[in-house]
Amino acid sequence: MKSSQPTLVIERTFNAPRDLVWAVWSDSTQAKNWWGPTGFTLPFLEMDQRVGGKWRAQMRSPDGTDMWQHGVYREIVPPEKTAYTLIWDADPATQTLVSVVFKEKGAKTQMTFTQEGFKSAADREGHKAGWSQTFDRLATYLEQITGGAHAGR
Repeated sequence: MKSSQPTLVIERTFNAPRDLVWAVWSDSTQAKNWWGPTGFTLPFLEMDQRVGGKWRAQMRSPDGTDMWQHGVYREIVPPEKTAYTLIWDADPATQTLVSVVFKEKGAKTQMTFTQEGFKSAADREGHKAGWSQTFDRLATYLEQITGGAHAGR
């Protein structure tokens, strides 16, 4: 049965091998270099990457506002897929489910990101903007660490 709640799907191809994209996605030290929209920082990130394990992150906006989020890992299949819940501390009654699939495309990686369970289309669009900027930052980070000219473009 199809949900009537808005769903976000973003597909990107990164100019980096899947094992590297997975490593950068799943290593909290590296994730701090790209996680969050443009201008945001990630002062705190904790990831217990196992089914049932918890994660928690503190995003800081350019104006210094802290936004905490957390969730629980539902599925982890390195280096192919991760799925987890995402809950903003400011709105604990709303829980979305994020699923990220990484497929090898030669020396590149195709990522399909899905987030479902939004309360409204406006919430989905807000997340779309934030995740799109985040994935731009991920592409730039991959470019920096591989020396590539067009990672994720």
